[in-house]
Amino acid sequence: MQKITPTAPGTHRVDHLLIAEMVEPGSRVLDVGCGDGALLQLLAETKSTDGRGVELSRERVNACVTRGLSVIQGDADRDLADYPDQAFDYAILSLTIQATRYPKTVLENLLRIGRRAIVSFPNFGHWRIRAELLLTGRMPQTRNLPEPWYASPDAHLCTIKDFADLVALVDAEVEDAVAFNTSGQRLSMRRSIWLQNLLGEKAVFLLRKRHGG
Repeated sequence: MQKITPTAPGTHRVDHLLIAEMVEPGSRVLDVGCGDGALLQLLAETKSTDGRGVELSRERVNACVTRGLSVIQGDADRDLADYPDQAFDYAILSLTIQATRYPKTVLENLLRIGRRAIVSFPNFGHWRIRAELLLTGRMPQTRNLPEPWYASPDAHLCTIKDFADLVALVDAEVEDAVAFNTSGQRLSMRRSIWLQNLLGEKAVFLLRKRHGG
């Protein structure tokens, strides 16, 4: 992977930088749940990608279009089925899969739409979360999960081990995976997944279908 250096400290989210390192230059990219378009902009600037975005919030769609990005309003749970097979080189879902209603179906669609899929998510198996749940008996609130349980958009929190199990279930293979913390320290998945599940606050997986693609 080519390491991407941000233009200034704190300019880009760590998972966005890791995703950008996984994307080949000149690729066609679909960013699902693209938010304000920061990742699409980063990929265009550093990898000259042909990017498209899907975003649920009309306000964020308008903000993206104002920035010159090609983004439409859509719902990952409902609208991905309308995209043709392998229409993109990469279908990306960054810090969004835990907020979908049907994560398995969403992941299957990503792997169908893109020749590869890239997914980042917060790791509910991190030691701070385990400790807070053990010591307080309450759903944890951390830097990565700041909302109380009743206000959180995260309907399906998972651990790195949970996601790895889901990858196997949908007959995909992991081409690359990195766990990391909010300061950007990386923990390669080539080490023990048990250790990454304990120490990684978030993770990024690069996937492809095991057969074809």
